[in-house]
Amino acid sequence: MPSEPTTGTDPATETFVAHRNLLFTVAYEMLGSAADAEDVLQETWLRWTGVDLEQVRDRRAYLVRITTRQALNRLRTVRRRREAYVGQWLPEPLLTAPDVAEDVELTESVSMAMMLVLETLTPTERAVFVLREVFEVGYDEIAAAVDKTPAAVRQIAHRARRHVDARRPRTTVSAREARAVADSFRRALETRDPQDFLDLLAPDVVLVSDGGGIKRAAVRPVLGADKVTRFYLGGSLKAEAEVTTEPTFVNGSPALAVFLDGELDGVMAMRVEDGRISGLYYVRNPEKLGRVAAETPLTLR
Repeated sequence: MPSEPTTGTDPATETFVAHRNLLFTVAYEMLGSAADAEDVLQETWLRWTGVDLEQVRDRRAYLVRITTRQALNRLRTVRRRREAYVGQWLPEPLLTAPDVAEDVELTESVSMAMMLVLETLTPTERAVFVLREVFEVGYDEIAAAVDKTPAAVRQIAHRARRHVDARRPRTTVSAREARAVADSFRRALETRDPQDFLDLLAPDVVLVSDGGGIKRAAVRPVLGADKVTRFYLGGSLKAEAEVTTEPTFVNGSPALAVFLDGELDGVMAMRVEDGRISGLYYVRNPEKLGRVAAETPLTLR
């Protein structure tokens, strides 16, 4: 499968490469997994090479349609697999460039908080919501992608939008504010002062940690500032190994990379509302940390 443009390539390859980042973003937002998204792109490429381009009026739309169908098929399969997942499941974090945080729409759509909300939709609802609300695809084109009538797609979109609106973060903060809160949380982890934690955490904060059955993690979400503080100070990052953190950007938002004796232990993303942390998402599963070493380009266009 091509990943970089080359000179003298055929029209099918040139078109696919030109839209590859968009197709990956579509697949990732539908699946929450970079590995599965890459598999979807491979399947999309194989089908794209068999298409008669002379019969395709809008190549970008056609590629999005193929990607959506392949992602839907895979989503139905992985949902069954996730039901047997050990502990809490979190999306696979992606290292993103700092300037992605300035794109409010993109950052919100790929944030850990939003990705978890999307997990509560049915596969078809998720596809319709992502295509309509995130990528602004027309109803007729979505209908062709999900094998529904335009009228049915409108109903699904309305239902999905209402569902997401009831669960999405209440406010959107600037990239600067999010960075400031992330920096303060980093200092709290270093000082291990309970009051520093309580000053930063919203009263109803929720912590979700994902060890995948490979590393230690909370079996259920930890709710409330007091319990989250005790979780961290009472054992989560308390180890014989030296704990250090580094600021990073994950899924378009400021985050922390956590190291034990210099080895990457996990990535901690956060949701910030009204100057406080309302959500913490700690991915420790080593099988999900493969995309935090190099930036993944994402785009809505």
